[in-house]
This record gives sequence, C-alpha cells and structure tokens, in this order.
Amino acid sequence: MATVDDVRRQFRNPPPEARPMMRWWWFGPSIERDEIDRELEAMAAAGLGGAEVAFVYPMGPVTAPFGSPEFLELVGHAARTARRLGLRFDVTLGSGWSYGGPHIGPSLAARQLHWDRREIGAAAYDVPIVAAWPGDEFVAAYVGDGSAGAPSSYVEVPARDGIIHVPAGGQPREVLIATSRVTGQNVKRAAAGAEGLTLDHYSAAAAQEHIRRVAEPLVQAATPELIGSVFCDSLEVYGGDWTPAMLDEFAKRRGYDLRPRLYELLVDTDGSRQLRIDFGRTLSELYEDNFLKVFQRWAAGYGVPFRIQSYGEPPATMSSYRHADLFEGEGWGWTRIPETRWASSAANIYGRHVVSAEVWTWVHSPSFRATPLDLQGEAHEHFLSGVNQLIGHGWPYSPSGGPGVGWIFYAAGALDDRNPWWPTATALFGSLHRLSWLLQQGTPVRPVKIYIPTSDAYAARRGHAEPLNLYRVARRLIPESVPRAVREAGLDFDLIDDDALAVLDPADAPLVVVPEGTTTPPEAARWLDAVAAAGGRVITDVAGLAGHLPPPPIPPQQDVGVVHRRLDDGDLYFVANTGPETRTLTFDRPMERWSALTDEVTVADTAILHPYEAAVLLPSAATPSVPAAEQVVGTVDGHWSVAFDNDSRPVTLPHRWEDDPALATYSGAATYRTELDLAETTGSLFLDFGPGERVPSEAEPYLPDNSYRAMVVPPVGVAAGIWVNDVHCGSLWAPPYRVDITHAARPGTNTVRIVVHNTGANALSADHHLLARAQDVTATFGRRFDLQDIEHAADLLNSGLLTAPVVVRRSPS
Repeated sequence: MATVDDVRRQFRNPPPEARPMMRWWWFGPSIERDEIDRELEAMAAAGLGGAEVAFVYPMGPVTAPFGSPEFLELVGHAARTARRLGLRFDVTLGSGWSYGGPHIGPSLAARQLHWDRREIGAAAYDVPIVAAWPGDEFVAAYVGDGSAGAPSSYVEVPARDGIIHVPAGGQPREVLIATSRVTGQNVKRAAAGAEGLTLDHYSAAAAQEHIRRVAEPLVQAATPELIGSVFCDSLEVYGGDWTPAMLDEFAKRRGYDLRPRLYELLVDTDGSRQLRIDFGRTLSELYEDNFLKVFQRWAAGYGVPFRIQSYGEPPATMSSYRHADLFEGEGWGWTRIPETRWASSAANIYGRHVVSAEVWTWVHSPSFRATPLDLQGEAHEHFLSGVNQLIGHGWPYSPSGGPGVGWIFYAAGALDDRNPWWPTATALFGSLHRLSWLLQQGTPVRPVKIYIPTSDAYAARRGHAEPLNLYRVARRLIPESVPRAVREAGLDFDLIDDDALAVLDPADAPLVVVPEGTTTPPEAARWLDAVAAAGGRVITDVAGLAGHLPPPPIPPQQDVGVVHRRLDDGDLYFVANTGPETRTLTFDRPMERWSALTDEVTVADTAILHPYEAAVLLPSAATPSVPAAEQVVGTVDGHWSVAFDNDSRPVTLPHRWEDDPALATYSGAATYRTELDLAETTGSLFLDFGPGERVPSEAEPYLPDNSYRAMVVPPVGVAAGIWVNDVHCGSLWAPPYRVDITHAARPGTNTVRIVVHNTGANALSADHHLLARAQDVTATFGRRFDLQDIEHAADLLNSGLLTAPVVVRRSPS
C-alpha cells in the first residue's frame, strides 16, 4: 500500500516499470541487427518501457525462418539490446495466434465433435466407419425413433470392427454419429517456418510438445534473466470442443458416464441443460489444468512470469486467470463489459495489483490514421475499465529507408517514429506512464459485484449453435443496462463467477447484481444468502438497479468516468471525460487536482474537464482557490508564413493542407511564423487555439465498433509545438488547445513559431509500394492477411493550422 504523501512525491517521476510498452511485430522473419537496435533506441527515447516481440507473416523476403538458429540469435540480440537500454523485453511463445505450428500433428491438434445426422427406415443398417479427414476418430453412434430432428431420446448402437451396427426398428428413425475431427484451423498470421495446426488446448501432451519445440528455444535464446514475461495472446481456437481424453475426464470430474448421453449436446431433453453445463465446465477445467497450469509451471521454473489474455475459445472462465501470473485484457468501453473488465475483475479478486491491456487495437483504422488524441482517449477508457499497464498495439518492425511508408500490421495502429506527430510522443507516453503508475497504488474501490451467468452460458450451447467463447455469451446474458447504470452513477464494479466466490468474503460485497433468471449453483446460492446475512443486498430486478446503488464519492456527470483507489491514509480518484464536450464536476468538499501533462496543482470545489481530458483528484482540507479572471487580449491575425522544409511563403489562416493538391498526400511537418505585439505582459498569458470542431456522429461509417477515434477535429492538425521568442512553450495534441507563454513573452514585438505535424495517413493514401508488396508476399506465401481499410486512408483528414490563436490574459483575483 502507499500513503498520499508517497503518491504525491513520486507522481511526477514515477518508477519506470509502469511505462507503456509496445507489441513489436517482426514480419517474416526478415530482421536485421542494426534495425533492431535503431527501433529499440527509438522506443527508449520516446519514453516507452519495453517491447513484447510478436512473430508474424512475411512482408518481404524471409532471411531467418522462425525457429532457425539465425532467428534465435536475433531474438537474443534484441533481448540484450533491450536490457542495455533499460527496456523490458517480453516474448510471445509462438508465431501468430493461437499456439501451434508444424510440430503439431493430428493427435495433438485442436478437435471438434462433428455430428452426422441421417434419417433411415425400419431395416437394419451396417454403416462403415470412414475417416473422411486425416485424424478422424469415431466416438459413438445413436438411433432414435422419429423423423430427422424429432426424436427426443436416443440409444447408443454398437460399433465393432469398423462397422456401426444399427438394428432394425420402427420407421422413420434418425441416426446420429459423433466423430472427433481435427478442426483444421491453422495458426493465424504465421511467420515463415511456423505454419501448422493449432494445438489442442485441453491436452497437456500438446502443451508440452509446444514448450519443447517452440517455447524452450525462444526463452533460451532470449535468456530467462532478460525476459520480463512470456506471453499468450487471446484464445481463438474456433470450435475446439473435444479432446481424445474427454470421455474419461468427464467421468472423473463429473461422476457419471458421458457416452450414453453424448447426443444431449445436440438434442434437447429433460436433462440436457445440466449435461451441457457439466460438459462446458469440464472443457474449462481441462483448459486450466492442461494448458494454463502447464505453461505457468514451466515459466516459473525459469523465474519468468506467464502473462495471458485468457478469454475466448476454449471457454476460459474469468477465474481461469488465477492460474497465470499476469492478467491481460483488450477492448475499450468503460460503461460496458469489454475483455479488459474480464481481466481487471480477476486481478482485483485474485490479488494482482498490476493488470495490463492490449490497447489501441484497431485504433482509428487504417494504420497511420491514429492521432495522439485518439491514443490518449482510448488509453483513458482502459484506465476506467480497471487497467493500469498499457501494451500498445503496436510497433511494426520496418526496414529503414525502404520505399513508401514501409511495413505495417494488417489491422492496427502503426505507432512508431514514422508518424509525423512523433515529437509529441514523449509527452503523451509520459502522461500515460504517470497515470498507469498512479492507478497501481492502493486498492480499487468497486462496491458493486456483477454475477457472471456461467452456467447459463454453458447451457446455451446446443451443438455448435453458440460459440464456445464463454466471455462473449456471458456478456450477452448480462443486460447492457447493468454496467452502464453502475458507471454512469459514478461507481465501479467487478465481475464475479462461481470460482471467485471461494475467495471473496460475502461481507466485502455490499451489492451483488444477479440478473433475473440466472442459474445459480447451490454453492453460489449459499454465498448469496451469506451476502444478505452480512447486510449486503442481492439485486435481481435490473430495471430498478439505479434505486439500490450507494451514493457515489463524486457527483456523476455525463461522459465522465471515475476510478476510486484507496490508499493507506486516504483516497484518490482518476476522472476522465470520455466525450467531445466540456464537462464540469461539482464537489461537496474541496479537491486537490493534479494533471498528468503539466505540473499544475490546484484546489477547488469544481473541476472543468475538456474533451478527452483526465485529472487526478484527492480530498483536501485546503481552502479552494478563487478562479482567476480571464480576458481575451486579441487574435494573432498578423502576417503569417508557412514553410515546408525551406520553402517559405505567405499564408492565410485557416490553412488546411488537403485543400492544396500539392500537399494532399504530404505527411510531415510545416512551420508557421508570425509576430505578436503585446503592450504589456502582466498576469499569465496563453495562446488559445479554441476547442476544435465536433466530428459528425455519422462520419467514417466504415469503422468497426471496436475502432476507437476521438470525435474532435483538432485546431492544429494534428499536433503542434509552440515557440515564442525561440523559447519552447509546449506541445498541443489534446484539449484544451492552450499553451502558457508567460515565461517567454515580453512587451513589444514577439516572434511566434508553430510547428505543425500531421499523421502518416496522407502518405499512406498515395503509397502504391505497400499494396504491391502485399500482393507479392501473398503470391509467395499465401493469403495470410488482408490490409484493412487502406482505401479510407484519406477520409476526413485535416492537416495544418486550422485557426488563428487568440491571446488570453489570466489575472489574479
């Protein structure tokens, strides 16, 4: 734990462990030592804390195939370079996702229970057992009376010597044949040399083989002492609902024989609901025992933490996380239940004070469209969802000096030093570093618990009609109004599931939401009774939830999310405006306010939050300061010039580059100059560029729901550095677009220099090299990716100095 004074002392210069990191995509592998060094040095210079190396599909000729000695030597070199630079170095234990590769044959590959249905007549039938695909294994056959789809019960029929013997009977009848079949799913986005089947996540033998053939060489190459963590990406083993040991494991874990009733996975009967719950639970346990625990124990043998995004398919429960060392989520949406909340809830319940998120996935697609404001806004959403460590998605390895914009990942931000706005990256990442560290202090205060309807999610799967993704089905079963009501009331919540109840004291759950109709196993029902006995409330009527919520510590305001952390001797609050309008918070007691971007500290009983702005608040005994009076001195509307490189010319503001055909595809910087006459410099002086413009809600309809973008067009497109009399006064990329010039201004004539940086999207929109390269590698290596939304690279771009600033004087009251 920490005290308020501890946090206050370290907030400006927190320890480096909380710095944002980047997922670092190595394409090919086509990697060179000099470029490894250059890119790691660029990460360190920008204030990033490290890299999580991920090995993906080729973008050029392959120079070091995955797993080769040359490849492993480069991994080791990168790890050593990272250590030299003070960077953390994490290693993904495989290529692409999910784990698998050429070492995984049919016996160790992901499997699915495949059903053949056939209506037959009264005669007896002998049906040969035929392996339609390599690896097919017969499981069982059944016959039931009635037309296809009509029988409500079936009996198992014998199979001997490769023949299913269906006896004579009534007419019509239906035969069901269950076959264990390799899903055929190959590793997605695999590097050259890593192609192959996805492994069976319910098989310890499959996990051990992957460790032996892939994970062990990678860790040895990087050297365990140099590795921050080993990593497993989200679970995407689609349809993998079977393993050769399933019948034995089910009997051992559930206490009855599955084979005679296996057909109830497909056919509704009086007992099929409970059987499907038992089957789903068995899959979750096998994933925990034979995948999670195996990798965690192996990594622990080297003293390396095992980090995972434990959601998806196979059906990981929220509590499955407890078998790993580091928990990670992804997805933004502070009033919803993204995967991030799945991870942060588990972290809180199981005592992990650091929880990470894959952040900026799909941010403002396509690559290079993302602005610093987009990155800041989405990061705040993750903080509001309980995260306190950011893993950016991501940094594409790209050879220096190549044609066009270089290499990019198919569907993500390209968040590296090729972005023209990169000069502002240090300040951006520095602010996120401070907030990440701050949110690791103390413990979260989340008075509301939302019960995950795990049993209902298991029971919802009839055959393959529902996905195996337990998180997605459970999220659908929890009404969206539940998390929204809690968050918009200024409160926070944890998700809880059946396993979590074993470690969560009912007295620590003052309010539990169990949506009406939720199935609660006997142990859960007893725990809920204990909550009520301890004075808590169990709410099943979600429509009336708002009337049962406790009062919030900070009065709620539209679009403003609150995170409450309890320290040893006090409380702190992270508040963030998640919308494009300015919001004002009003407090019932004075609050000390810190900014992650400036050194300013104020005490007030109100707080103005500009669009996408965040602040840290602490209750204070000090007297609130009286707001200073402000007046507009005038508009800086003199003679302006603009220079692209050394080509300087007069310009009239607003100046939008895309309006000039010669600049429409330019990505880079431009320098604007003018002179500012000031009669006096008393008080505090600011250059204010205004709020920018709202982006229409219907703009960019091609963006998927998970693609974040801030709904503001900055008045400086998209970031700017400000100098007055050659004194650097600050950088702008987010509201309020205002910079303090007090220390640089002087009476009389002042020179003003504004260096504006746009995004790389302008250049991307005209880059034919990238498309040609994608076609070439697809022709050579197959279709491993499709570049997403490239045709929209030029949509709604606004580069340049889009307004004339005004001078504002703030005078002491």
